Amino acid sequence: MNELLLKAASRFATAHAGPAGVAQTSIPGLAVIQAVTPSGLEYAISRPLICLVLQGSKQVSLGTEKFSFAAGDSLLITADVPTVSQITQASVAEPYFSLVLELDLAIIADLGMEMKLGPVGQGAAVRTEPTDADVEDTALRLMRLLERSAALPVLSKQLLREMHYWLLVGKHGGAIRQIGWADSHAQRVASAVALLRAEFAQPLPIKRLASAAGMSSSSFYQHFRAATSLSPLQFQKQLRLIEARRLMAAEDFSASSAAFAVGYESVQQFTREYRRLFGLPPGKDREAVKRMSSNARSPA
Repeated sequence: MNELLLKAASRFATAHAGPAGVAQTSIPGLAVIQAVTPSGLEYAISRPLICLVLQGSKQVSLGTEKFSFAAGDSLLITADVPTVSQITQASVAEPYFSLVLELDLAIIADLGMEMKLGPVGQGAAVRTEPTDADVEDTALRLMRLLERSAALPVLSKQLLREMHYWLLVGKHGGAIRQIGWADSHAQRVASAVALLRAEFAQPLPIKRLASAAGMSSSSFYQHFRAATSLSPLQFQKQLRLIEARRLMAAEDFSASSAAFAVGYESVQQFTREYRRLFGLPPGKDREAVKRMSSNARSPA
């Protein structure tokens, strides 16, 4: 791994990281993650992104598949899929550091047209590879640009475009290309996912989701499951449960209030499904999450 990149990320995270260890940058979609201890399990439905690990290690699970990656590796997520992640190696002496960049589908589509890239078949939504040298080099220049406020608004857009170019021609290129190809299955499923994200608390019949994707119900169900590893109903359920967990931990909602806020009509059903996903009933999990957040804010 590029030592200069690690040092630049460390400087930025030390100056800007919040209590959760996330340091958002002024470059759209780019953040630095820092941790001085291994983390608990974190549940999320991430947008398409690339994660470059600079120090330490992490594990991400999608369904029954597990992906372990460490310094020098990059994790690619090409669809809005529910993941369970955990930082597995971090210490005060050698903190975990990573760069996370949300992929810009408009840039990918534009580059694909300019580079005359053809469509590719639908592939795995999560994958890991050793980070390409050109990607590391561009990441370093992005981090250095953050320290030059006058140049930042002028040069950041072209550096982001360059980053997407090197990703497209690198080890992750085939997988990234599928999400930028107009009218691809990935793009169509993404339209339905956007609807699910916006209206997850409402009943969403499969016909409406299929219509948003421009597919028949049977074809949509098949391609949705291939892209996300879940059925549309399972996906919506995880969206509801993850949001309910956030409401209880961050906004102090009670279990029943959170259940109704995310669309459940039965607290008993909510409790059963919450425990099945997170391993604890809502009340106990809320206290565990709060304790973990409090510990993370305490001095090391």
